[in-house]
Amino acid sequence: MSDTAPRQNGPRILVGATGSIAVTTLPTYLAALRAHLGGTCTVLMTHSATAFLPAATVAIHADRVISGESPADWPTDKPSRLAAEHDLCVVLPATAHILAAAATGAAPNRLATVILSARYPTVFFPSMGAAMWEKPAVRRNITQLRADGHHIPDPVWHDAYDVATKSISHHPTMPTPADVAKIIGELLSQQA
Repeated sequence: MSDTAPRQNGPRILVGATGSIAVTTLPTYLAALRAHLGGTCTVLMTHSATAFLPAATVAIHADRVISGESPADWPTDKPSRLAAEHDLCVVLPATAHILAAAATGAAPNRLATVILSARYPTVFFPSMGAAMWEKPAVRRNITQLRADGHHIPDPVWHDAYDVATKSISHHPTMPTPADVAKIIGELLSQQA
């Protein structure tokens, strides 16, 4: 294990945070993961995720936070090293963009490159608008990711007020923090 790897007992979870408004709930999910699973949580934030939630805020709830794409960080935050230092990669929330990148083997950012570098499946928790979720391209990407061995639990549908349209919208989002922790715990026990 490297000097930057978490050294506590329990699972080493790498949480990929993407640019969805749902990322603002990430601290609650991190608290649930830690309470139910123990171990350590490293959060890898995409550039767009930090537009919704500052990395400094996430750092209060995680063992380590990585954000940005600077090549200067690669000696310690190289994608293959990050993948190897963790037991599971969880994308929370998973946008249509990261699903497409992972399904096609693209690497437009460090998170997508980590997913490609990992020798274990990634767990994606989608959150997006209903119109996006229902697009044939998104459905194809989900089918491909599942065929490739990744895990994509079905999202939970809920109503939320949409400020732009001034109406209630019904859209898919992530399960509750407790349910996410349970799903991840079950997947980790299958890996053991």
